[in-house]
Formats: sequence, structure tokens, C-alpha cells
Amino acid sequence: MEKLTLDSGDIRILKVLQDDASLSIAEIAKQSGMSQTPCWRRIKKLKESGVLKQITAIVDREAVGLGFVSYAFVKLTVPSRTNMEEFDRLTKTWPEVVICERITGAVDYMVKVVTEDIKSYDNFLRNKLLNSELVSDVQSRIVVSTVKDTASLPLSE
Repeated sequence: MEKLTLDSGDIRILKVLQDDASLSIAEIAKQSGMSQTPCWRRIKKLKESGVLKQITAIVDREAVGLGFVSYAFVKLTVPSRTNMEEFDRLTKTWPEVVICERITGAVDYMVKVVTEDIKSYDNFLRNKLLNSELVSDVQSRIVVSTVKDTASLPLSE
């Protein structure tokens, strides 16, 4: 996919969408300082280019009973290309994993896990993460309080 060059109009639209993607085209256009048709075309272009990956709802995890968050720092037994690709594939099948990032340093992955409670996290840890022969070690860090949680990127015009 070719990288799209964004202008200030695109950035204004992205900022509005990051704040509330449920707005109508008319309202997005108004808040972006443009008319509806050019705004709609820009949004279409942003989608087609992959800048807008998806438009989704952000659910309050605690409101739906998912009050436990942990970061699992995962070390693979052998961090080979094949093992990394297999671990990547595995994490995509686990609904408890909301973020999985390959990182540098003493461990290979940082995985954000969201579950109902510590017992559910323990089940995930034992029956999924540590059940994989790919994993040699997991260090968990339990979140006690979330200070900031946003999906918005720091875009500048």
C-alpha cells in the first residue's frame, strides 16, 4: 500500500473521527471546516489508502465485566522467524489479547490481556499462553489503575 500524503484537511477529518466516528458526514464536514461532498471524498480516500483501518466502537471494558488488565512479557523458547510467526498467529486467535507487540530487550513480546478477574487471567495464562511450547517464560504486570486510555493518535496539521 502506497503511503498517502495527508494535508491539513485530512488531519482535521482524522481528528474529528478519532473523537467521535459515529458523527454524520454533515457533522464531520462542519467540524472539519469543509462542505459535505469533499469531506465524504476525503474519508473514502482515507479508507481506500488504509489510513483509516476501521471505524469501530470503543466499549467500556468494566461496564461489560472485564475489570482485569495485565501485561504479559513473553519470552519465546527459540525466537526464530517461524516461531514468531506462529506466536503471532496464536495471539490473534485469543480474544483476551487486545494488544500484542514484538519488542526489543530481554523478552520478545508485550501482550496486553483483558479478562474478568485474576482467576480468568490465571486460566488464560496456564491454558493458552504457557500451554504453548513456543513460550519459555512469562512475566506478568497487573494494572492497578488506568490513568489514560485512548486510541487517538497525536496528529498535527
